[in-house]
Amino acid sequence: MYRVADDSILPQPESRAPSVMNEDEDGRNREQGNIGLSYYDSRDYTLHYMPDTVENSDLYLLDRVIQELSPTVIISSAKQEQCLVRFLEKLESNCDEYKPEIVIFPSANFGVEVSKQRLISAHLPLLSSTITESEKILYISSCIPLDSGVMVRSIGGLLKCVEKRRIGSELEDNDVGIPILQFLTYTLQDVVYIDRDTYSALQIFKSELHPSVLKLQSGVKEGLSLYGILNQCRSKYGSLLLRQWLHRPTRDLNILNRRQEVIRFFTSPRNFADLCTLQSCLRSIKNISMLLHKMSLCNPKVAVWQSLYKTVYSAVCIRDTIRSLPQSIQLFREISENFTDDLFYIATYISKVVDFEGSISENRFTVRPNVDPVIDEKKRRMMGLPDFLTDVARAELENLDPRFSTCSVIYMPLIGFLLTVPRLPSMLDKQSFEIAGLDFIFLSKDQLHYRSTRTKELDSMLGDLHCDILDLEMAVMRKLQASVLQRSDCMYKVMSLCAELDCLIALAQASREHGYCCPILTTEHRLALIESRHPLLELCTSVFVSNTYISSETEGKVKVITGPNSSGKSIFLKQVGLIVFMALIGSNVPAKEAEIGLVDGIFTRMHSRESISVGLSTFMIDVNQMAHSLNHSTENSLVLVDEFGKGTNTVDGLSLLVSCLSHWLRRGLQCPHLLMSTCFHSLIQLGLIPDSSLLALLTLETAIEGDELVFLYQVKNGICQSSCAANIATLAGIPDDLVRRGVEVSDLYRTGRTIRKMERPSADEQNNRCAEIVEKFLSIDLDDPELDPDLLLKDQMLPALEEVL
Repeated sequence: MYRVADDSILPQPESRAPSVMNEDEDGRNREQGNIGLSYYDSRDYTLHYMPDTVENSDLYLLDRVIQELSPTVIISSAKQEQCLVRFLEKLESNCDEYKPEIVIFPSANFGVEVSKQRLISAHLPLLSSTITESEKILYISSCIPLDSGVMVRSIGGLLKCVEKRRIGSELEDNDVGIPILQFLTYTLQDVVYIDRDTYSALQIFKSELHPSVLKLQSGVKEGLSLYGILNQCRSKYGSLLLRQWLHRPTRDLNILNRRQEVIRFFTSPRNFADLCTLQSCLRSIKNISMLLHKMSLCNPKVAVWQSLYKTVYSAVCIRDTIRSLPQSIQLFREISENFTDDLFYIATYISKVVDFEGSISENRFTVRPNVDPVIDEKKRRMMGLPDFLTDVARAELENLDPRFSTCSVIYMPLIGFLLTVPRLPSMLDKQSFEIAGLDFIFLSKDQLHYRSTRTKELDSMLGDLHCDILDLEMAVMRKLQASVLQRSDCMYKVMSLCAELDCLIALAQASREHGYCCPILTTEHRLALIESRHPLLELCTSVFVSNTYISSETEGKVKVITGPNSSGKSIFLKQVGLIVFMALIGSNVPAKEAEIGLVDGIFTRMHSRESISVGLSTFMIDVNQMAHSLNHSTENSLVLVDEFGKGTNTVDGLSLLVSCLSHWLRRGLQCPHLLMSTCFHSLIQLGLIPDSSLLALLTLETAIEGDELVFLYQVKNGICQSSCAANIATLAGIPDDLVRRGVEVSDLYRTGRTIRKMERPSADEQNNRCAEIVEKFLSIDLDDPELDPDLLLKDQMLPALEEVL
């Protein structure tokens, strides 16, 4: 069960009409909330969309979207998160020139199925009027990722609003739908476009069921993934920020350089001690916003005071450590400036006032000695009460009925001082409890409790000590709360800066452990990865062969890799994609040297998702991925294509591959960085690829030792002459006779000779023939003098055996 908050943005005609939606899971995992965006441009009748993207409660992405699109009207769902309510209220009360109109729409307009139906019913003029609904679904699925549920909801609300206002079709009849000529992806400026398939193919995230039986129903853990090896953060909010960075790779050089300078500093061996000190402090940084919210409540728990003290004290330690480091680094300078002396004041004030040991033992807020003399005096009296009350009890016993041999005087909060005597056997009812000079109060566990003249004097003289102490300590706590909240402005920056510091230290530590290098980031159309390695696979093998990849306008932007099956083509593609991705989050990369021109998107056709959930065949999904790469990649994009065309007829698959490759080559310098692997060797052998200076042919080295194929996993220039499928089949355990027959058929097919069917009897027929031979052999009369055994074996038995075998 989840709560949904959605909003649509809609301007006047002759402008863009966006729709934005935000979704969150039951409020318990706010960091997992997504935002989806779509808008309609009536000038060229295009619908733009942004697939589901991770968004936090600060709605930073939504704010950027609104800044870029400047919508006139924002349509919001009646069901929405409080963070979105506050955001829209702030927009509505904006005193600047820009002040959009806020309109509330029913949440039913944003349903998933309703939205899909509106898409199917939309007016698409470029499609034939005779197209069936199933064909239309296939077309729409090739244009829009329908598995991005939040984005699909935003489109549904958008189409409803656009149709209601007749934007772009004011002069048409009402029965004419709003035209949509094209679907285009929308990406925020400086944010690198990466779709869900690419995240899955590159294994950037990988969730697995938790191995603990206690967490099977509630939790997952991170498997072998890029996030898993980079996430060495010490605080929860550092881990969340790192996940957000991986969801939002950027092309902003200022941001990337800011991150790189911190990582460069902490990867230096001489700064290792400072790194360890900061990591130990970062462990204690908690959610300051939540702590301050709880601090504003009536009676914060002891755990809240503990967490606040540890957080503020750790922040002070971080500040002191950072101030001893070079202030030329921007993040260090910001921490030094924003972590003000108010933090030290709060930490010192809490440590002087709060008695944490006493608070934990009594499960309430208690004050240290020497904070308030009145409290100290009352506590001193409370501490001396046992001895004092023992003396009072001895005096009271002298005045009691001789039947009582013992008595005691006790203090009970809210009740006061009482005289306690044991219940005698003769005391059976309430009337027998009455004792002259004493006021009966209550009976408890055969102990009678009375008020005497002396206990009344104690009540008037000492009062209710415990309640007095509680009230006085509560007053001290209120004063401390007010002081903390008064100086809380300095604390809001602490969590964000500490989370950023935690992320960068984690990236630096991963770089130190795995031997990464700092990439050179440029705006040129060039990718140069010298002796690069796969960041995940190198952790799973004892030896990993590094490879070099260079893509530029002078050294070829289109690389076609051929090679035997299982030679490492797919790994090399993923390796390039992961290294470029790591550079776009500011991380160091697994290579000896790296120069990376900032790309605007990473597109893949590498990994076929489960097709049952989306209702499409595996080949259709592959073609959709390829179409997305063709339609949306630019000269600054990186496109990775692995074995495209295998899911259909060989000739058709080869034809599609050649067409796509030729299309990219015809774009000239506008061609993206393309890295393509294929087992269609005829692509090169038949000369199907047009000649181009942008094209380079690569292969992976192998060696044959006897009959065994050895993979060297080394990329070199050239082409592969054979897929070595027979060798791979043998390694996989396919029977030798089947492999030999496969090689025979392959040779006949390539040379154009006739392939004859092998006439082999069934198992039952072969058993019957064997039985006949056995019977025939047993029927031979060996005592016959005219029998010639050699002639019998040569003419009858051996031909029969050969026929069977």
